[in-house]
Amino acid sequence: RVWTGGGVVEKKTPSEFLKAVIGKPVVVRLHSGTEYRGVLACLDGYMNIAVENTEEYVAGELKNSFGDAFIRGNNVLYISAASTHK
Repeated sequence: RVWTGGGVVEKKTPSEFLKAVIGKPVVVRLHSGTEYRGVLACLDGYMNIAVENTEEYVAGELKNSFGDAFIRGNNVLYISAASTHK
């Protein structure tokens, strides 16, 4: 466990983190800077991912909405858990 000043946070490996966020809201940032926000449906060992209820943001501006999006892993810069409050 790690104390962050705001509370105690469990340390997780990247694999544990990804398993924990399946079925939860995530932000996927690509190397191009484009972000996809939605619910992580699944991913494979190459970081190819499927996202449901997806919104595409370019330069912070909503550009498109998709039901499902499939993103090739070599384009992914990072995946983070989405904030639950705005």
